[in-house]
Amino acid sequence: MRKLLKYLKHYKIESVLAPFFKLLEAGFELIVPLIVAAIIDDGITGGRGAGYVVWMCVALVALGVVGLACSVTAQYFAAKSAVGFAKELRSDLFAKMQSLTYSQIDGIGTSRMITRMTSDVNQIQSGVNLVLRLFMRSPFIVFGAMIMAFTISATAGGIFAATIAVLCIAVFGIMLVTIPLYRRSQSDLDKVTAATRQTLVGVRVLRAFCKEDEEIAEFNKKNDGLCASQKFAGLISALMNPLTYAIVNAGTIALIYSGALQVDGGIITQGEVIALYNYMAQILVELIKLANLIITVTKSFACATRVSEVFALPREMVADGICTKKDGAPFIKFSNVSACYSGGANALTDISFTAERGQTIGVIGGTGSGKSTLVNLIPHFYKAKSGTVEIDGINVNAAGDKRLRGLCGIVPQRAVLFSGSIRENIQWGNGEASDEEILRAVECACASEVVRSKDGGLDAYVEQGGKNFSGGQRQRLTIARALVKRPQILILDDSASALDYATDARLRANLRNLDYSPTVFIVSQRTSSIRGADKILVLDEGRLVGCGTHEELLKNCGLYREIHYSQYEKKEGACQ
Repeated sequence: MRKLLKYLKHYKIESVLAPFFKLLEAGFELIVPLIVAAIIDDGITGGRGAGYVVWMCVALVALGVVGLACSVTAQYFAAKSAVGFAKELRSDLFAKMQSLTYSQIDGIGTSRMITRMTSDVNQIQSGVNLVLRLFMRSPFIVFGAMIMAFTISATAGGIFAATIAVLCIAVFGIMLVTIPLYRRSQSDLDKVTAATRQTLVGVRVLRAFCKEDEEIAEFNKKNDGLCASQKFAGLISALMNPLTYAIVNAGTIALIYSGALQVDGGIITQGEVIALYNYMAQILVELIKLANLIITVTKSFACATRVSEVFALPREMVADGICTKKDGAPFIKFSNVSACYSGGANALTDISFTAERGQTIGVIGGTGSGKSTLVNLIPHFYKAKSGTVEIDGINVNAAGDKRLRGLCGIVPQRAVLFSGSIRENIQWGNGEASDEEILRAVECACASEVVRSKDGGLDAYVEQGGKNFSGGQRQRLTIARALVKRPQILILDDSASALDYATDARLRANLRNLDYSPTVFIVSQRTSSIRGADKILVLDEGRLVGCGTHEELLKNCGLYREIHYSQYEKKEGACQ
């Protein structure tokens, strides 16, 4: 939590003024029992008359009004500090998440990151707010009441001290028990969030296979686990209030009994006994507040630990540095490259090949053969476990991610569009692209009819995720987004799977006629999509089992021949 306090640096004044005004309010509250004692001892039994009592009552009202003003001011500054703290924390947390590598994101999980960004940050914000309001006020009143009790009677002060000591043991003991319980509860919340996200993403598949009941049962199981952990943590926390009530009431009984004996002995007055009782009541109220504060702070500490874990992740993205191209080196070179995910079995093993500028490289293989893994190594989305990936003779591990990805135009398997206009989505590839350049990229991606079919053309609205577009329309627009960048390396990761054969053929023809001649990587399950490639890589269980042209592979690679003839009749010229 201490590491996160730096986000209060822009709210130092508010963070000081909030507890300051709360202490002022607490100071006025400590004066109230003394005025009540004066009304009883001097106004009622002392014979100073109704006028004195009225003036003392006016003083009580004045203290209440001033205390209210101080309380409202304190709450304003505390809220401002807490909200500003959360804003800057959430901003930095989002920036940190954006800087994580694919492998780090895979390790944490999307649902956990969402929980940290929302639930955890909100809980920390509540903790900061309550700490600024109550962390100094409550102890100030508790110990202030004890000191005031000592000024009235040493015996009464001893009772206060003993009561406060027992209360501290009870409160902090419960806090130490509940901290790990709340941390476990937050982990169970992650599981519920993950289950919910998975269900929403795959809702069509669930309904297609009539798995709704099974998914509901699985969700209920995780939800019951969360409920059980929260109930157990809440059960321990719930001991706080009755335990503090019991301890304070025991102290009150001892105080009244001792006070009665001292009044009989003429040591203290009746008004002072009432004042002592009021101080004990103030302690009870403040300790209840403090107990609730500790519960909230306990949750906040657990959440802060989880957020700090994200900030503690090492930076694996490579900063741009000075790298010198090697003359005569292939444009792209894989040398004995192996790769894996999160320490598991190799997704790629001992891959070696080269690609020159302007060449088209096809990548084909069965599901899970490592095709996407291979092309994701080029822009350094993942780091090779062994071997090297080089561009212009420079190892991608040292080339600088920003510069490296500036060379690449990438169309992932899942076509993703963002809310906004078609123009805004395509300009992600080049923020300064003119309408002419955008339309040229759209034409090359065979997406002209998509733009024309929408009201507004390039200004047509795109819903989040491109829900108002079909799968093929989304794919063509994402290809246009990559092409408007005029990349030196164009990676199409199975990005034409939703296109019909005629559109796919037109797209490949347009790519061959690009005036800037990028090196194109086409990942596909169709041999028709890659048969015109200069070089085709055939992968099987992460290994390169074939490399050559379409005709060479039909002769020399059994797996490629099997894939091709499973799609087309076994005769020459069947695949156009």
